[in-house]
Amino acid sequence: MEALDWIVIGVFALALMGIVVWVIRQKQNDSADYFLGGRDATWIAIGASIFASNIGSEHLIGLAGAGASSGMAMAHWEIQGWMILILGWVFVPFYTRSMVYTMPEFLERRYNPQSRTILSTISLISYVLTKVAVTVYAGGLVFQQVFGIKELWGIDFFWIAAIGLVLLTALYTVFGGMKSVLYTSVLQTPILLLGSLIILVLGFKALGGWDEMMRICSVETVNQYGDHMTDLMRSNSDPQYPWLGALIGSAIIGFWYWCTDQYIVQRGLSGKNEKEARRGTIFGAYLKLLPVFLFLIPGMIAFALAKEGIVVNGQVFTLSTPDAAFPTLVAKLLPAGVKGLVVCGILAALMSSLASLFNSSAMLFTIDFYKRFKPNTPEKKLVRIGQVATVVIVALGILWIPIMRSVGDVLYAYLQDVQSVLAPGIAAAFLLGIAWKRTSAQGGMWALISGLIIGLTRLGAKVYYSITASGAGFGGDVAKWATENGVDNWFYNTFYAYNWLFFCGWMLVACLAIAIVVSLCTTAPSAEKIQGLVFGTSTVEQRAATRASWNHWDIIHSMIIIGITVAFYWYFW
Repeated sequence: MEALDWIVIGVFALALMGIVVWVIRQKQNDSADYFLGGRDATWIAIGASIFASNIGSEHLIGLAGAGASSGMAMAHWEIQGWMILILGWVFVPFYTRSMVYTMPEFLERRYNPQSRTILSTISLISYVLTKVAVTVYAGGLVFQQVFGIKELWGIDFFWIAAIGLVLLTALYTVFGGMKSVLYTSVLQTPILLLGSLIILVLGFKALGGWDEMMRICSVETVNQYGDHMTDLMRSNSDPQYPWLGALIGSAIIGFWYWCTDQYIVQRGLSGKNEKEARRGTIFGAYLKLLPVFLFLIPGMIAFALAKEGIVVNGQVFTLSTPDAAFPTLVAKLLPAGVKGLVVCGILAALMSSLASLFNSSAMLFTIDFYKRFKPNTPEKKLVRIGQVATVVIVALGILWIPIMRSVGDVLYAYLQDVQSVLAPGIAAAFLLGIAWKRTSAQGGMWALISGLIIGLTRLGAKVYYSITASGAGFGGDVAKWATENGVDNWFYNTFYAYNWLFFCGWMLVACLAIAIVVSLCTTAPSAEKIQGLVFGTSTVEQRAATRASWNHWDIIHSMIIIGITVAFYWYFW
């Protein structure tokens, strides 16, 4: 890092501070102002916030690392602009009509208070233990590698970077609320895009272009079935990414994340009306087409540079681990000034993800727990409770750092697995909730409960067998331990050995079946309760309002996004 880099970072910090100060000076007298930005966000702010909230450590480290180790396999999860269109076209009308603040609150309107409590609890715990923890851990790791500083003032620089990132983000989230998240995203998103684009261009220049990357990666096999790094659709016997499992699993996880998760949907709820919310999702869908090229492809470029031993800026390009792909490209490719800009982009990605997490977590606690037990709490006090809740979430994030440091590699390996068992039960409850009038309160609730039970059983089996194999001297090779010890029962084969993507698919089928059976055996909801919350129950006025919120341009742009997605699958098939 040279002086010019620090100047660029300083200018970025000043611009960020200016936006936050402006936001704080706006009046935020009630919880709608604080948590949803007053529900007056435009499509640009919504789309930028959806994208910036999504781009975090799992992209800077995880996605680039996946590109460097397994090629195009993870692209199924990243070429999901079409899934954000489902949020805008299908779910936004129901969420807007219900005027809810949170997704658990929507489930209470549709089902019962118990469903709200279950989803709130699952969401809060998963945010702290996965999203906050991983982002904080990766933030420290990225900046330690990018800055090339091992220690500062006698302290491991990892800790300084990680805690500094948390505290800096917490400051503007606590005082600025949702508006600070939205409007800082408008600054952060173009910087993130520009910085990542520079890495992509300079990476191709150093390697020799797209064709050279495809040539090198297309001969690198990734399994014993003849699949290569450039293959998106892999043998159905592939232990990690069978093509059918990848299509099913990525769709279920994507549906849960993009259409029902508070972390993302809250950006749509902040729109001033249905039109702005939908167009925000369309803009976000366009942006979501980019991560494959901005993060996964650079990972493949880093692999190719290292494999060919290409000299970059006077040094042979080497890669210590796949997860070091993106920060290594930043450190070795970029000239002074440009490196500072890309560091700002990395900062933007990590801070935006953390800010969104803090705000969403605080909102879940304040609205779904505190306000439910104290419904007459003044609005200004709810804002203060939200600020205190944010501080608590920040503190938990910092306390989790030492654990993350010790199990970081393990958590990264299991992060997608955790999401694959978290998604099906929630997806089933929301899908049946808006699609089938007959879904009863007990049916929706048992979709959540069955998903939680099956998911915890799967995760418990993962932990149990991993610890047992390690204790027996087999390290992480559970399969070898099972073979030598004759472990071949239905529980092991179902809850541990069965492919995680196929398990996700069958888990959704099980949750849907349970919800349908329970619904048919219990009392159907009244027409008044589900008015406007299920297909076929909207009033004439509600349907007219929805129809007036879109025109032919919304359809054209949506079709373009779907067309690009189809073309991508065709090219990498």
